[in-house]
Amino acid sequence: MKARVFGRHFSRGGGARKALFRSLISAFILNGKIETTKARAKAIQGQVDKLVATAKKDTIAGRRILSAFFAGDRKVVFELTDVIVPSLKSFSGGVTRAVPLPPRKGDAAKMVRLQWAAEIIKKEKVAEVKKAKGDKKEPKKGKAPKSKKATAKKVIRK
Repeated sequence: MKARVFGRHFSRGGGARKALFRSLISAFILNGKIETTKARAKAIQGQVDKLVATAKKDTIAGRRILSAFFAGDRKVVFELTDVIVPSLKSFSGGVTRAVPLPPRKGDAAKMVRLQWAAEIIKKEKVAEVKKAKGDKKEPKKGKAPKSKKATAKKVIRK
């Protein structure tokens, strides 16, 4: 009797399928968008919504659940909880969008670009915009402090 496994199989066993989804989702979170097949995008969209809902709760237990899902990758957990979720506070679901692309050459697979439904404003971009506008104060102009090594060399030479 054939085992009844929920969802898409992708010709993989359970562990390989889980690793595929984990890597697709972490790449999506870190880069903000990914280009993949339509079937893979549809397979991970629901999981991304669930992870965003978990991150919105902003509890220690939620961060531990996220850390367990991403195999302890702190960079992905930080990006999701501290950078992406604040931009998605107004969304109650449907935080991803699949934009159709031309078919892939070779096997003509249907391709999509998976991206966030809202624009994610990252802290680095905000800092660059402020710097470009001139909001950031210039550092003080003056003498640079002498290093201890340079002073020690002078003492030895005398």
